[in-house]
Amino acid sequence: MFLFPASRRILLALGLLLCSAVQAQTPAIFRLGVAPHTSARVILEMYQPLRMQLEKALGMPVEVVTAPDFTEFARRMLHQDYDIAVTTGHQARLAQTDAEYLPLITYSADFRAVALVPGESKIFSAKDLKGKPVLGLSSTSLVTLWGQHWLRQNGIAEPLRYVSASDSVARIVLSGEAAAGFTSLANYQSLSREVQSKMRFLVISDPLAGRVYMLNKRQLAQKDNIDATLAAFAVSAEGKAYFDKYKLEGYRKLKVKELEAMDPYAREVRQTLK
Repeated sequence: MFLFPASRRILLALGLLLCSAVQAQTPAIFRLGVAPHTSARVILEMYQPLRMQLEKALGMPVEVVTAPDFTEFARRMLHQDYDIAVTTGHQARLAQTDAEYLPLITYSADFRAVALVPGESKIFSAKDLKGKPVLGLSSTSLVTLWGQHWLRQNGIAEPLRYVSASDSVARIVLSGEAAAGFTSLANYQSLSREVQSKMRFLVISDPLAGRVYMLNKRQLAQKDNIDATLAAFAVSAEGKAYFDKYKLEGYRKLKVKELEAMDPYAREVRQTLK
């Protein structure tokens, strides 16, 4: 059927209105991205109480998401995939400098990298690892980068093997497939007591900037609401149970220059992403 130009314009306008109506009916989703410091299953479980509190405060669905590894998490973060990104200090610094995310809070408990070995292992120093397989949590995780620096400082240049989660590090080390593995102290503390009892620390780092909550610039108008929600969560029964279960102690503001101190590690992530 032939349509006059005016009829075409009317149909086009109706089509645009219909598309707008469909989009208006599709609720926005707030994405809480958590770096893959442990398995996706554990991350989803960990952040459910906070997800529910944010969902209520924001009045929209909140989705907890992660990534296959730290490198992909950083890539998605820089692509603005997350409304809040929760990640260790070096990636938080990268988000701040390269993608204009805004620091909100971090956890009160010290964040430290540790090297784990079996309790009965004959490895007692970095030099004992020469020529032996050592594990890390992907090439851009903070514990891995710190571990590589520590090994190089002690004259060990062998590359690390990478695995997807801290519980995998413990399992592989205990199986004898690797001599040692780097993870965070918090993730070690989340292992079962049985597994912990079979392992010991080869080295423990000084405190590093731990998991930081970074707000996407597009959510700047929600900052006060989100700040208030996090503060309310921290004093709620659910929040206290969360901090106690995962040995996090609570939330705190970042110290002056705390993220800036992560610049050397952030540069390494940036280089990897190139």
